Amino acid sequence: MRLLAMEQGTESRRQFFVRAGAVLVGGGMFAAGLASRQPAAPASRQPGPKGSASAQAERAPAGFVAHGAPTLALDALRGAPLADWGRKLAATNVQAVLMVSAHWERAPVTLGVAPAGRQQHELIYDFSGFPAELYRFEYRAPIARGLVEQVSGLLAAKTRVEHRERGLDHGAWVPLVHLAPHGALPVLQVSMPSTLGAAALFKLGELLAPLRQRGVFILGSGNLVHNLRRLDFSETRPPESWAQEFDAWVAQVLAARDYDALIDYRNRAPGVELAHPTPEHYLPLLIAAGAASGDAAPPSTVLSGFEYGNISRRSLQFG
Repeated sequence: MRLLAMEQGTESRRQFFVRAGAVLVGGGMFAAGLASRQPAAPASRQPGPKGSASAQAERAPAGFVAHGAPTLALDALRGAPLADWGRKLAATNVQAVLMVSAHWERAPVTLGVAPAGRQQHELIYDFSGFPAELYRFEYRAPIARGLVEQVSGLLAAKTRVEHRERGLDHGAWVPLVHLAPHGALPVLQVSMPSTLGAAALFKLGELLAPLRQRGVFILGSGNLVHNLRRLDFSETRPPESWAQEFDAWVAQVLAARDYDALIDYRNRAPGVELAHPTPEHYLPLLIAAGAASGDAAPPSTVLSGFEYGNISRRSLQFG
């Protein structure tokens, strides 16, 4: 079953999606190689219990992925770096994904649960103006039911946690199409309580960090530069200076592990008003960084560069 919803979003986003859908199809961006209906998922892993030998053997990474436009799901060429990342993750202790998307902002912290008996997540097609092929796309992500209790247990002493029946929005399922093809990993999506502020989101990541010892890949999904009013759909011009400067600033701050600056980005980062007229695509980074704040090494850049002029594709792995 498919869900069509616009739970979050502004008029500017809707206008972008309408325009982008027409332009991307006209430009022949859809690449062959990904069927719109994926085969049944193989047997997937579930996170091990706390303290198990397999879970303690290797800590799972945390990450931030640039999800870009919804059409990424259909674009094997643009998705190739994420697919390569996914193959490397498959060789680690990653057993499940805890996903935080820019497209589900809700406080208090809310876990996206599914009705009893359902084995796979529904998809939310929270965009408009795109070709029919995208609305027929199916991605069968197994439900990480075991994570619900684990996340609730970690957070309950510090914050209120709610449950809500909900599918995966496009910020969640679009990058997972490449990172975990054919539903290779069970998934739980948690809302981003953005109204609590940047420092609270970083702290939320710190509270979730023990999940990494249980094989859980904590993944934030957004874009490090995201301004829908300053796009170049022709992709014939380089990114503007403000976009490059903000993207480079984030990379430098992370390399220095200066998390105070990362949290205080509104006062310290160059070009912030243009890079993020609204903050929701930046904020998932703070949860991922919080989950990795105890790491000795800075994150590695999995993917960099820009698309549509000024949308950053920088994706990061912590640990």
